[in-house]
Amino acid sequence: MSRLMIGVLALSAAPVLAEPSLERGTYLVEGPAACGNCHTPLGPDGPMMEMSLGGRVVEDSAAFTAIADNITPGGAVADWTDEEFVRAIREGIRPDGSVIGPPMPIALYRGLSDDDVMSMVLYLRGVPAVDNDPGESTYNIPLPPAYGPPIESVAHPEDGVTEAYGAYLAGPVAHCLECHTTMGEMGPMFDTHLGAGGLEFHGPWGVSVASNITPSGDGIAGYSDEELAAMITQGVRPDGGPMYPPMPYANFARMTEDDLAAVILYLRSMPPLPDP
Repeated sequence: MSRLMIGVLALSAAPVLAEPSLERGTYLVEGPAACGNCHTPLGPDGPMMEMSLGGRVVEDSAAFTAIADNITPGGAVADWTDEEFVRAIREGIRPDGSVIGPPMPIALYRGLSDDDVMSMVLYLRGVPAVDNDPGESTYNIPLPPAYGPPIESVAHPEDGVTEAYGAYLAGPVAHCLECHTTMGEMGPMFDTHLGAGGLEFHGPWGVSVASNITPSGDGIAGYSDEELAAMITQGVRPDGGPMYPPMPYANFARMTEDDLAAVILYLRSMPPLPDP
């Protein structure tokens, strides 16, 4: 079992009473969780912010056409209870029993704390309603009946510039490890290729490949913390060259200095792996 999965299971061990905060929900959705990166429609000039979080086609391939739902009060979520909304985010199961497929990173979202997921729901309840029906996803690959057992409660980890909190931010919150872990036939290979990169993304920009973010020679070993921070939040390489979507640099730029430092500290602690 990978260190990531062990950490997620550990977070699930101690039940707590959620105390949602609109301030926290705003920070997460607009910042490191970057929900709009998939759920906001794209136009020729980028995200259509007048339709923020209104849903769109995220991936159209032979394996599936994945559509991110309208998660504003103008979508189906308006009829969901808070508990149903939380279950959809954290377990990938809608109120009608249907399973949410990739690329929604449910394996990581299962580790979102009660406080954080409820804060996100609180924020989403208050955003402007968008009148948009993006359609329904279709999958030519089998989806699991569930991504794991029902989640009763997930305790919030202690905030701070620590490897443990950095793992929480890079995993369940910002899902860096979903995109930057090598993809296998059954999804990201967290156990053997955590953070090794290699996943291709296709879009108007062409083809971008997720980098190796482990502390190896193929990964981030040669970068300073300042250079990594600029890459994460500005999309600029040390040589001045631009980085490409779909990494949500503008959202990551909203991260607090401590949260960004915790993420970098965690990346430095990962097992170094070569490129796949």
